[in-house]
Amino acid sequence: MNSLDRSLVTKSGYDHGWEFVVEDTVEHLTLGSANHVARATVRSSADGGWTVALPPGAISTELARIPDVRRTPEGAFLVRDDRELGAVLAHAARLARTLPDLPRQKFAQAVAAELAVLGEGPSATEVERLVRQRVGQDIYRESLFDYWGGACAVTGIALPELLRASHAKPWAACAADAERLDVFNGFLLAAHLDALFDRYLLTFDPAGLAMLSPRVDATTRGRLGLTHDLRLRWLSPEHETYLAVHREEFEKRSGAAPS
Repeated sequence: MNSLDRSLVTKSGYDHGWEFVVEDTVEHLTLGSANHVARATVRSSADGGWTVALPPGAISTELARIPDVRRTPEGAFLVRDDRELGAVLAHAARLARTLPDLPRQKFAQAVAAELAVLGEGPSATEVERLVRQRVGQDIYRESLFDYWGGACAVTGIALPELLRASHAKPWAACAADAERLDVFNGFLLAAHLDALFDRYLLTFDPAGLAMLSPRVDATTRGRLGLTHDLRLRWLSPEHETYLAVHREEFEKRSGAAPS
């Protein structure tokens, strides 16, 4: 890797969520960040671009959802120029902040900090419950924004004011914080879809296709743009555990075959 490549890769990393160089050799640069534990190794490729290698697992799996992404036989991502490099690094950094348990660590630290300020009191238990819920929901929303790239999981709408973080398995029904903060326990949805999903008037089948309650009549569907081909932009296997819980409640409340 020549000096120009080194400068371009270092700058692209700094601009897209990888603030420092962990390792610098003749062949590659390995990038890291104080905001997550992932590492990205960048090498020059024969066609004048670069390859970006990430640890095997959830981040690489989710990153492969980028349309038209090219891979090497070893599983690294091929990028042609600094624009593509920045896009891959930015997406990888967002995923690294949500997978697998960084939100839980952030949650524990934030709750402990707030409770330390509030101190002990006669209603300490109730205060802690409220703090945990508020902090947890804020962190969960941030995680879903990172995971879905700031866009609705169905429509692709990317205006933050119109987006909501929807749990498939409700906060109160979760057995532990690991479930409550799991980025796969729900979706980032446009406000009207969130309202339907939250009230079990909308769910998704195992392939990601929308299922609407018969309570949502044809006129309402038309005015809300709820077409028959409405579906999630993608669906990971990890979503299904939570989505199955949501579908079960959806079917109980529908009272008839959904469509």
